[in-house]
Amino acid sequence: MVFTIGSMREMRQYRTGVRNAARVAALSGVRTGARRRTHAAVCLNIAEYAGLCGWTVVPGARVARVGGACSCGIAGCTRPGAHPLEFAGEIPAGATLEETARAWEQVPGAAVLLPAGRSFDAIEVAESAARRALARLERMGLRLGPVLLTPTRRAQFFVAPGAAAELPQLLYRMGWDDARLDLRCLGPGDYLTAPPSDLAGHGPVRWLREPRLDTTPQPPEARLLLGTLAYLSQRVRGGCGSR
Repeated sequence: MVFTIGSMREMRQYRTGVRNAARVAALSGVRTGARRRTHAAVCLNIAEYAGLCGWTVVPGARVARVGGACSCGIAGCTRPGAHPLEFAGEIPAGATLEETARAWEQVPGAAVLLPAGRSFDAIEVAESAARRALARLERMGLRLGPVLLTPTRRAQFFVAPGAAAELPQLLYRMGWDDARLDLRCLGPGDYLTAPPSDLAGHGPVRWLREPRLDTTPQPPEARLLLGTLAYLSQRVRGGCGSR
């Protein structure tokens, strides 16, 4: 993850503590070989999401491949590999590596999901529009939050919670017809798949813009990004180029 210069000391101290705890866990002999290393890497990511970013993490279902069976075990699951595991508990914000490891031992191989509507909502647009928007917003000097990139070529911009409820009115005030835009907002009841997990068997999710300690706790208001995202979403959907 990427952090500001002023927060690097805090990050180094946190990671040192996490890695020391990971070494202790490794020496305990609970896991061996590649499986242990994979488990430790996932737990490190979750510990950073919970401890540094202040996000709740939810264990999610997975599928082995596109069209495969869902790990929830429910025949005819309507959202294979794309929903929380109902029997699994959440990893609360502030959880330590030890707490994360113990909880994840109960759901080996689960996907890492982040619930929208709590610490953040997310505006989702096509990847091509997102890349152009990100470059433009950075040139404007706007404070931006994290941006996820899915294997289905969708990007999710983290914004302040409440955006999903406000989106139709915000678009109306800006003169946009939301029915004509390839844009939607994820809020309460929605979940974002986070790295290093794969999305419903389609492939791994990654960061287009990684979390930063200076902006992650307080993501930007949706209205600051929405005009640019709506404009470029319309341009891309209509097959138009953009500078």
